[in-house]
Amino acid sequence: MADEKLFSGAKAGAIDLKNRVVMAPLTRNRARAEDDSVHELQAKYYAQRAGAGLIITEASQISPQGKGYAWTPGIYSEAQVEGWKKVTDAVHAAGSKIVIQLWHVGRISHTSLQPDGGAPVAPSAIGAKAMTFDGEQFVETSDPRALGAEEISGIVADYRRAAENARRAGFDGVEVHAANGYLIDQFLRDESNKRDDAYGGPVENRVRFLKEVMDAIVDVWGADRVGVRLSPFSDVNNISDSNPQATFSHAVKLLNEYGLAYLHMVEGQTGGPRDIPEGGDLKALYDLFDGVKMGNNAYDRNMAVEAVETGSVDLVAFGRPFISNPDLVDRLEKDVPLNELDPATLYGGDEKGYTDYPALAGEPIAAE
Repeated sequence: MADEKLFSGAKAGAIDLKNRVVMAPLTRNRARAEDDSVHELQAKYYAQRAGAGLIITEASQISPQGKGYAWTPGIYSEAQVEGWKKVTDAVHAAGSKIVIQLWHVGRISHTSLQPDGGAPVAPSAIGAKAMTFDGEQFVETSDPRALGAEEISGIVADYRRAAENARRAGFDGVEVHAANGYLIDQFLRDESNKRDDAYGGPVENRVRFLKEVMDAIVDVWGADRVGVRLSPFSDVNNISDSNPQATFSHAVKLLNEYGLAYLHMVEGQTGGPRDIPEGGDLKALYDLFDGVKMGNNAYDRNMAVEAVETGSVDLVAFGRPFISNPDLVDRLEKDVPLNELDPATLYGGDEKGYTDYPALAGEPIAAE
């Protein structure tokens, strides 16, 4: 067995972790089409991956309005709470901890996915010109409408209810998805936020929505069971900012005041190169945060071991390697080859490419 620090125990706020390997949130589009709930298939999938010190679920919408892709799960209805309870019970029985990633997509949606066929919402009526999946094909995201100031408190209340539902579903905490061009990220960035009220203009205003969401969720959970994901230098979903270093320095300073369980950062482009643009300084952002730091994006074993040993991060989140390697932590510890990923089965479908990847012994991992 390897004796690197990566495989040693740690704490993320109040959450005790058996190792420092985290399963990153991974959208797999396998929720029930009729009610966006998870079921026994997801319970098996996550339990198979309970070798991770911490599992972060796939992003889960806080409301029907927060949905941006077909067959993604929610955490706003009783059926969804009951479905997630099966998942948390299975993961806990298999010996790991699990938090749910809370999600509102904002403008990254399509009218066919919105209640009553309405327009998606955003800080400002600026289209993303990105792509989404409507259940039949990939389509360009619909142009959004700008949120009225009076509507914002309602979305904050949706985050609070989702956090309360996550407690009832048995999670160990929650992660706020403030990355990848979704609603909170849209408020943070000056390209997508052209508001002239208390939520727009200077960065002090653009972080207001994030602060109100955090205040609500921390009130439900306590700060030491709440994490946040940021992607300061990623332009995924056609998001951009004129000065991301300044914008996210302000956001990280704000988050640092809470005493959170962790800060989860996408290092570079989401699912792409790790390069940081000119004027960007990832280390400077990490240095503004006094708590547990989680790094994410294209880590391999050697990178992860070095990052934790040197203290540049405390935890490392692996994404796609966990899809095809349910026993990823075991494989990393033993430093053995990984299964290849089948890209054709990433989104939608059944157990194929989901719960049938083999463990080192050659058989799919059993999940009680």
